[in-house]
Formats: sequence, C-alpha cells, structure tokens
Amino acid sequence: MIFAGAAIAILVALALAVMRALLGPSVFDRVLAANSVGTLAILLLAVIGFLNGRPEFLDIGITYGLLNLIGTLAVLKFWRYGDLSRDDDEEAL
Repeated sequence: MIFAGAAIAILVALALAVMRALLGPSVFDRVLAANSVGTLAILLLAVIGFLNGRPEFLDIGITYGLLNLIGTLAVLKFWRYGDLSRDDDEEAL
C-alpha cells in the first residue's frame, strides 16, 4: 500500500514538472523541468517494477537515466553554442 501511495505522489510530481516545462519562463527552466520529468519517470518505473515483482524494470530505468543525462547535456550545448559539433580545440587554432 505504501508503494501505491508513492506511485501516486510521483504522478502528482510528474504532472507539476510537466506544467513547469510548458510554462517555464526561460529555456533553462524548461530543460530543468524536462530533466525532472525524466528522473520522475525513472522513479515511477522502479516503483511499478517493484509492485509487479519485475526487477528488470530497474535495468530499463538505468538505461533511461543515461539517455536523460546525455539528452540534457546535448540540449544545453546546443542552446549555448548553437551547434552540437563545436569543439573547444577549434578556438585554440
């Protein structure tokens, strides 16, 4: 019963994070909210996996977490430099 309550709390936090992603005043607020949505989705996967007795959901959550990190870094690099292929060594030449 406690894990069902945790799943409901995660869904409420997920709804609030999605609202923040849609209403965020700046791009960085939206990226942070999108990263929070990814983190909450991982938590929800873990809780649902525990409730269903399927621990392999944690493997999916870890993979999704890595994709969430790489995606967030790529979006922030794109917004800072306007190009994903920019290399800091190019400026030294």
